[in-house]
Amino acid sequence: MTAAAETKMDRSEIIISGDTAGMEWRLPVLRFKGSDPKAPKIHIQAALHANELPGTALVHFLCEKLRAAESAGEIRSDITIIPHANPIGAAQSHFGELQGRFDLGTRTNFNREFPLISVKDRDGLVAELDRYNAVDRLKRQLMHMALEAELVIDLHCDDESLQYAYIDEAFWPEAADLAAALDMEAVLLSDGESSAFEEAIGYAWKHETQEKKTRLPGKLSVTVELRGMRDVYPEMAKKDAEGLFNFLAARGAIARQVTLAPFTGPAVPLDNIEMIRAPEAGTVLFHRNIGEEIKEGELLATILTRPGMADGAIEVRAPQAGLIVTRTSSRLVRRRADLMKIACGAASKVVRKPGALEN
Repeated sequence: MTAAAETKMDRSEIIISGDTAGMEWRLPVLRFKGSDPKAPKIHIQAALHANELPGTALVHFLCEKLRAAESAGEIRSDITIIPHANPIGAAQSHFGELQGRFDLGTRTNFNREFPLISVKDRDGLVAELDRYNAVDRLKRQLMHMALEAELVIDLHCDDESLQYAYIDEAFWPEAADLAAALDMEAVLLSDGESSAFEEAIGYAWKHETQEKKTRLPGKLSVTVELRGMRDVYPEMAKKDAEGLFNFLAARGAIARQVTLAPFTGPAVPLDNIEMIRAPEAGTVLFHRNIGEEIKEGELLATILTRPGMADGAIEVRAPQAGLIVTRTSSRLVRRRADLMKIACGAASKVVRKPGALEN
């Protein structure tokens, strides 16, 4: 008997009919059946933003490890994995460039406008699906699957970025084990006030009772940012898969003894994130890179607003000291374009709207 025949991983597809005749998308779903009904159920998905592919690479190697663990009888939890959670976005290209963040039909971010419901209303997500367009049907079915689990991990990446995560304060510091297992360099503590996928899951749990919960022990819904868009390499993906496997083992999903080192990076609320934006349009010359600690007033970038002119450049300086977590890969930017995220020890003087940092 071959190794493939010995394993029991189930592969199925959710078919999402299109909004025009003759169109449909297929969403592959991989499932591992656990041996212990008391072990936490797991939901892992990647590439909800269809052009963010480090997570897809991670789950490919994670499934290798899970199949081996399954053959050894070590899978304790029911584990659902969606390697590419957005076939609709993966089919959208504009002038040869994949457009995976925003739906071209509605201009809506694929990771926004998830239904904000109580977990008690979970089954209503998939009732009368024909009432909704294809993107909303996709979102509802993803959310319906995830709300069956206790641990929900949504794998994304940033543009140019360190390894970090958005974690609702309701899950912190318990979720420090995930940050440690994935060797994260920072954690951004969110307020759970957006309609992004992981925050919609948290919202459903918080509103299970009439009195809103502020702590959710034993549960976790998190967005993991697996470095930058171009960080899709086999060794990185294997390292991340090993880390996520160890996290699952530490949480009792896999019968394997692991020891996780403590998380030592910064964990800062979103109010402490300085969003560095371009004051004018132009060509960006960066002076500092991701991962660097900077001081207040340090020169971060020069923007060439009128190249060749004596007064054709402006400087962008750090409003306070902190760690550069992300940086844009664009070198020609529009006015108010995001240049960097800096994690700081004190709150920004710029008032932040509740919810996500970006659209």
